[in-house]
Amino acid sequence: MASTADIRNGLCIKHNHDIYKIIEFLHVKPGKGPAFVRTKLKSLTNGKVLDNTFSAGHKIDVVRVETHTYQYLYAEGNLFHFMNTESYEQISLNKDVLDNPDLLKEGTNVMVQINTETDLPLSVDMPASIVLEVTYAEPGVKGNTATNATKPAKVETGASVNVPLFINEGDKIKIDTATGKYIERV
Repeated sequence: MASTADIRNGLCIKHNHDIYKIIEFLHVKPGKGPAFVRTKLKSLTNGKVLDNTFSAGHKIDVVRVETHTYQYLYAEGNLFHFMNTESYEQISLNKDVLDNPDLLKEGTNVMVQINTETDLPLSVDMPASIVLEVTYAEPGVKGNTATNATKPAKVETGASVNVPLFINEGDKIKIDTATGKYIERV
């Protein structure tokens, strides 16, 4: 058992008969009343995000996890197949477990957190950014250059991303995997 002082980003805990991963937290000490911790929790079973407040000193049940590097192989319906880069063991995960499955390119290495008690995968952490090739983008219209003008573009994984007007088909772009937004042309 741990207390609220041990809360940090990425910590996996048992809460309300489910396993949650802490996305954000904030220790608050108001001038009047007891201290508390505001958290944003993401369910590792269904992907729902909820806000929760723990009072200071509240006991939390920490889930022990191990992180391993897996390589994304292919998708089959709602199942995504990954291979452990050390043991070559393959696992299949549901699409709901992934944060941005549309941006996952075959051969990409991801970090998979596995519950040590049950040996079941809990979550998949994608790299911070990924480089993808633009397969379709409408040409930018000359004179349509208001500040921050963007257009939709399709990338090689099938995802749609808003990009600046100067991006054309065949360009490689860097995309933030957390937000799914364009960062820069590579």
